[in-house]
Amino acid sequence: MIGEILTFFSKSFKTPSIRKKIVITALALIVFRLVAHIPAAGIDRTSLQALFLSSPLLSLLDIFSGGTLANFSIMALGLTPYINASIILQLLTIVVPKLEELSKEGEYGQEKINQYTRILTVPFAVFQSIGMYLLLTSQKVITVLSPLSIVALVATMTAGTMLSIWIGELITEYGVGNGVSFLIFAGIVARLPISLTRTLTTIRAEDILYIGIFLLAAIVVIGLIVYVNEAIRQIPIQYARRAIQGAQQGSYLPLRVNQAGVIPIIFAVSLVLMPSLISQFLGSVDNEKISRFAVGLGSAFQPNSVFYNATYFMLVVGFTYFYTSVVFNPERISENLQKNGGFIPGIRPGSATIAYLKYVLNRITAAGAVFLGFIAVLPALISTAVGIPDLVIGGTGILIVVAVILEITRNIEAQLVMRKYETLLR
Repeated sequence: MIGEILTFFSKSFKTPSIRKKIVITALALIVFRLVAHIPAAGIDRTSLQALFLSSPLLSLLDIFSGGTLANFSIMALGLTPYINASIILQLLTIVVPKLEELSKEGEYGQEKINQYTRILTVPFAVFQSIGMYLLLTSQKVITVLSPLSIVALVATMTAGTMLSIWIGELITEYGVGNGVSFLIFAGIVARLPISLTRTLTTIRAEDILYIGIFLLAAIVVIGLIVYVNEAIRQIPIQYARRAIQGAQQGSYLPLRVNQAGVIPIIFAVSLVLMPSLISQFLGSVDNEKISRFAVGLGSAFQPNSVFYNATYFMLVVGFTYFYTSVVFNPERISENLQKNGGFIPGIRPGSATIAYLKYVLNRITAAGAVFLGFIAVLPALISTAVGIPDLVIGGTGILIVVAVILEITRNIEAQLVMRKYETLLR
């Protein structure tokens, strides 16, 4: 196993194009981590660290900001505004005809939607910067600033978000894998030593058995994540020309059980954290009714609560279905098959093929979505049983780390195969 891994990395570095992508990704990551340590002005560091130590929710949010929120750097918002803007744009493609037409125009349409997403990110970042300032001011972490200082702080945090997006897009275009997922993955890995240290300091002698149970469950979960991410439903394809020429070699259309990858988890977390953040902000309001509502909302959306995990589960399932419908288009697949003289045995070309692909896709997506949702909430259930809340953060992190590593590995493998065929053609 270790020999295969070393051989894989050796082949990757020996291939010039892949080596270039890996170097670009590494350089972009170094720049991101360096900028993530440039602090914003007007922050009481001691109070900020105490606030994050006392709040598992903010610690979880810090992970998805790439570890920049706990330092309150100029990139404190991370990629959250971009993720929220992306969710809104993806939902609008369903109800706005012009956006729906753009989504069907291939690479050009996707580029235009990405441009709209970047534009929409700016007001989201401004709004969230103001909200973060008000939240931390109510917690006595930020001193009350002058209007000009507030404008400078909001502009700095907005610029930090746009810089994060630019670095992520550089990785997507010139590096390895999806840039947004990779930066979140890098943030989780960077925060892992801190989470482990915090967990180890809270362990008592009688918790050793529970830790063993959790580690065993983590190994099983990682194995299941790998298995489901690699699972493929093969739909047999035949071509009329090959049949006429007597060649009966089988071709397959591979449908992955988890077409959406790690994106549903990222989308779901960004939404499920909002009620808790709103409750923390409204909790400092003098109005008694609003304060009572904030307390109830905060208790309902505690990371270990039943309501929080049920909402998280449903959001993961919903976003898995939604994002699968975005990345896999049965109409386009059917059209391409028909142009190339291909067909599914026993299924007529055209509308019958589209209906069959949708039927199969819905069935395998249901299995993948329920599994992904269950894995997302399973660490929270286990951590509640063993009484160690930091394990919730570790479990969510493991889910994203494993999925991103698999995605990057598949990306590199595909490029190695492409390189091999290009060499043969020469």
